[in-house]
Amino acid sequence: MARRASRVNTEEEEIELNMTPMLDVVFILLIFFIVTSVFVKEPGVDVTRPDAVTTDRERPSILIAVTAADEVWINRRVYDINGVRGAVEQLIEENPRAEAMIQGDAAASSGLVFEVQEILGDMGVPVNISTRNN
Repeated sequence: MARRASRVNTEEEEIELNMTPMLDVVFILLIFFIVTSVFVKEPGVDVTRPDAVTTDRERPSILIAVTAADEVWINRRVYDINGVRGAVEQLIEENPRAEAMIQGDAAASSGLVFEVQEILGDMGVPVNISTRNN
């Protein structure tokens, strides 16, 4: 018996997907999220915060730690009280809408914590004091 030729073309065609537009969109989204993200500047030291009855969750972009040895830590460096303004000004240049949080050690001098808070207030930076929740 003779084999009949099929009416359907059995030759396979190569299908090629162009991935360039999808990669362009992915890179544009990646750039957008990197540019718009806010990075938190860690103080560089852990402190034992005082207890509090109630606390609110805050998301500051600048963390300042005052240790029991009366050291002021900003962005993993120790500053004296006179250097705090300059360090915070550099961080404000990076993020003009920055908010600060002071993590004062329970054994730290309250006067030093208030001085740092006053400096930030004079600069117009919103500031909160961090505590532990009981």
